Amino acid sequence: MALTIAQHPLYTLNTVGQDVIFTAIDATVVSTNFNVKYIAEVHIGTNTINLATSTDLVGTFKTTPNNAGAGMYDFRPIVESFVSADNLAPSTSEFKGVSYNNIPTHIIDKYSLNQNTVRYLKIRFKIEGAATAGGEVLVLDTEDSDQYTLFNGYLKRTDILDLTGVNFGYDTTRFYLNPVVPPGNWLTNAPTTQYANLSDYGTLSMYSDDIGGTADLVKISINYYDSTGVLLGVEDVNNTDANGGFTTYGTTTDKQVMYFGCFPANLRNWSTAFQALVTAGTIQGGYYQIRPNNINYILLDTITINVNCSTLKGYEPIRLAWLNQWGAWDYYTFTMKSVKTTSTKGSTYQQIEGTWNESTYQVNGFKGGKKSFRVNATEKISMNTDFVSEAESEWFEDLINSPEVYILDGYQSQAANPALNQYATPVRLTTSSYTKKTVANDKLMQYTFEVEKSKTLRTQSV
Repeated sequence: MALTIAQHPLYTLNTVGQDVIFTAIDATVVSTNFNVKYIAEVHIGTNTINLATSTDLVGTFKTTPNNAGAGMYDFRPIVESFVSADNLAPSTSEFKGVSYNNIPTHIIDKYSLNQNTVRYLKIRFKIEGAATAGGEVLVLDTEDSDQYTLFNGYLKRTDILDLTGVNFGYDTTRFYLNPVVPPGNWLTNAPTTQYANLSDYGTLSMYSDDIGGTADLVKISINYYDSTGVLLGVEDVNNTDANGGFTTYGTTTDKQVMYFGCFPANLRNWSTAFQALVTAGTIQGGYYQIRPNNINYILLDTITINVNCSTLKGYEPIRLAWLNQWGAWDYYTFTMKSVKTTSTKGSTYQQIEGTWNESTYQVNGFKGGKKSFRVNATEKISMNTDFVSEAESEWFEDLINSPEVYILDGYQSQAANPALNQYATPVRLTTSSYTKKTVANDKLMQYTFEVEKSKTLRTQSV
């Protein structure tokens, strides 16, 4: 019996936040040799050309055969450390028509490629043993796994796993570009109908591969409508290198997941058509629809973005961005009452009154007594949603579970060259519980969330 891979992930595309189980077995070697070990050489890389070479070897792991004579591995703890959120866009992306490599992903013009959220995986299994009890241990057989694509998502305990034989996994093919009905899904659990202000930045994220290689993303079409549903215009954004996307698919991970800057502030950065609608006041209170296609077919769900009227309700809008279940970004603007509070905690000392180190003593009224040496100030914000749908209520579970949350600043009319500390402010969600509401139970549904800015406010020190 030769070394075989008896168990492996069921699907080629996998989240890193799930069991990544492989089992290798060679019953003959185990039963006839001494000091038998299974060896797994883990290769993780960004290019299929170099995969399974020494350049992308990240670790070698040995295990003894279990009672069934198999070597069993779960590579999740390894692979999940090689992906992360895409906070900054690559230099191929633009902001207000200028290319930068240090702008937040959320404020891009048109397209942006991922840098960190996708990696390729391939395992080379070996089995070693000795012919005698004291003999030399040698590698006796080798077997390579298939190639797998991993992205920075996770599975909930309720996500259904498919099972075929001994192989199991979550069916991620729903994220593929799909030229038939139903189309594929964006990398989000958000409702397909969303709301945004004219000053709101944000992206939609997609897995840009297709099923069978027949549905390449050619362009994304944006259809603009007024409040009565009258079509105001259509704008096509071609998927090209010049637009921050790609012309040729290639073999690298950066083209596997793409971001599309399509919220109102992004469109105001570059779209003359949208800018004209804003100036005319015809898009306010209206909406637009986003359709990825390859000329003949719609490839992903149509997303509708309703543009809020600029009057709002008199409250300061606060927009959050958070890393969602599928390793992409979701956004929501809190348009109701918000409360900002600042708490301080400082170190104190006792200051001597008067001038004791001078030729004469002088009473100084500003000196003496208990003084603050350093003040650490922290800002918290409590914010409220408007009335939300059941779909939005369920979606907020992603927010409460997210490890990365940011407050996004809105559109600014300055030229390009954004300051590094603008637009995205890291915060920590301090709301510790979430109750899923339904229309049946709660009728009109609203939520309150509280965040704390991750960085303390700067103050003087004495």
